Amino acid sequence: MELIEFFQVSPLAWMAVCLVLGLLVGSFLNVLVYRLPIMLERSWQAQAREVLELPEQKAADVFNLIQPNSCCPKCSSPIRAWQNVPLLSWLALGGRCHSCKQPISKRYPLVELASGLLAMVIAWQFGFSWLAAAMLLLTWGLLALSLIDADHQLLPDILVLPLLWMGLLLNSSDSGLVSLTDALYGAVFGYLSLWAVFWLFKLVTGKEGMGYGDFKLLAMLGAWAGWQILPLTILLSSLVGAVLGIIILRLQRQGMAQPLPFGPYLAIAGWIAIIWGEQITQAYLQFAGF
Repeated sequence: MELIEFFQVSPLAWMAVCLVLGLLVGSFLNVLVYRLPIMLERSWQAQAREVLELPEQKAADVFNLIQPNSCCPKCSSPIRAWQNVPLLSWLALGGRCHSCKQPISKRYPLVELASGLLAMVIAWQFGFSWLAAAMLLLTWGLLALSLIDADHQLLPDILVLPLLWMGLLLNSSDSGLVSLTDALYGAVFGYLSLWAVFWLFKLVTGKEGMGYGDFKLLAMLGAWAGWQILPLTILLSSLVGAVLGIIILRLQRQGMAQPLPFGPYLAIAGWIAIIWGEQITQAYLQFAGF
């Protein structure tokens, strides 16, 4: 009880705890983002062979979120515990593998740092509360989904759907972000809005402009914060996606027809809308003279 009271009256201590926790979770997210798509692909291949009545393949080595142990992608040298301390190990090793001295991708420490800093923002915004704990789970889930979608243009149902149901359950209580009715309409309208855009674009151009995972992601965001955040989320994600998409394509010297994942922009815009949506809307209305 004393610890709870301490965190309630000491926001800096709570933010520091969330920073450390976020760094640890960020290390796990690096594993999740790399391994989950491979696990799903293997599962889909096995299901396809079963449906097509093809002979079973030789059993592959165990591959999940726990096994095999982490190792260097260049020399396959096992990563020891002291080499796996979030952020600090990368700095201590000078960004290079302890065995082969090959560079370690900067993405690993950056994901850990992002996870920690985002956790600090949640701690600062929501204080020491059950709502903060729920928002931490959402934040880390959105970070993982953004990275997977950026790598594979995939938003796995195994991550999206549990978060959607979690949002509805959260808002079924009095301590939720919005009422359950608003959350339910947020999920429905979130899905249908992008579903309608998808079919309109396909009827006009004959091409698919986005994936079904984007519908589910926006539905999940609506389930957390209600239908009220949907217009701002769609607007912000479209603006950021258009600007950054053009910049990325120009830097990579790829044509405008190159498909780009929309999930990361939806996730970023939705996260911002959940936390600061009301302030952004009020500021815009004042600026517009309403």
